[in-house]
Amino acid sequence: MNTIDTNLLYQIANMKGAPSGAFNIRKNGQLEARQNSKFIEIASKQDKSGIDIRIKPFTKGEQVHIPVIITESGLSALVYNDFFIGEHCDVDIIAGCGIHNDGHQRSQHDGIHTFYVGKHSKVRYTEKHYGEGSGDGERILNPQTIVYLEEGASIELETVQIKGVDSTKRYTRVECGANAEAVVTERLLTHGKQFAESRMDVVLNGEGSRTQVVSRSVAQDESVQIFYPQVEGNAACFGHVQCDSIIMGSAKVSSIPAIVANHMDAQLIHEAAIGKIAGDQILKLMTLGLTEEEAEQKILDGFLRGNSGIGNIGNNSREDHHTWK
Repeated sequence: MNTIDTNLLYQIANMKGAPSGAFNIRKNGQLEARQNSKFIEIASKQDKSGIDIRIKPFTKGEQVHIPVIITESGLSALVYNDFFIGEHCDVDIIAGCGIHNDGHQRSQHDGIHTFYVGKHSKVRYTEKHYGEGSGDGERILNPQTIVYLEEGASIELETVQIKGVDSTKRYTRVECGANAEAVVTERLLTHGKQFAESRMDVVLNGEGSRTQVVSRSVAQDESVQIFYPQVEGNAACFGHVQCDSIIMGSAKVSSIPAIVANHMDAQLIHEAAIGKIAGDQILKLMTLGLTEEEAEQKILDGFLRGNSGIGNIGNNSREDHHTWK
């Protein structure tokens, strides 16, 4: 691998060299490297492009890395990855796609990931998207993530897109069985004339199932963002949808959360806020020696990480005009 490859892998999967445990690295539509472990098997699909990842029951403390990188301008790839997680597992799955495009043609990756999570298993899934390159060819990513949680299973699903992706249409769907739990977190930054659309459907089918859906985004310049998060309650369950966005420049943001209750004991909540950075926040940081640009960046970084005081989840002091302070 060259320096471009290694940088992309670091950006999307924090990889420096081959990781320990199971991994599958895909480059320009082809298998680049693979390693199985004692409890995790990765195999190529025979009928279409993609892989099957099988994790044995009671597997705990292991990681799986499945990054994808594209460095050829004009390449378009569609990949199907299926995860079969046995019962009573506790694992981390790190995915993501990085595109380096120095050409004039569009580079695109569409990944369809389906998870079958066995009873009482815990999965932490992280997916990062990143784009770079000196060319004017578009960098496009259209991921789909479908999750089926059996009784008592849980998933923490985090998607991150911070830089360089010209257009993305993301779809996420989670179906929860009895006492299953889904925490879905999305962090997104767009700039220039980038476009991002995200649809999230969480269906609470089982009694005692619960979910928290959190979207945090920053829209800069002339970029456009559209969010459609929805939680559907079909049993005695609990769901909370939270969408917070910072808008800057001439950007446009639409946030359209929805809750659907089909059971009298479904407890569902949704909140949405769009606003600008309050000027006193920037001035406060500038008094500590930061420039205006540094202060603004610090605020944005903290907001996207979710550990700043701006737009905190569940903050009862939220103002009607939705300017964070």
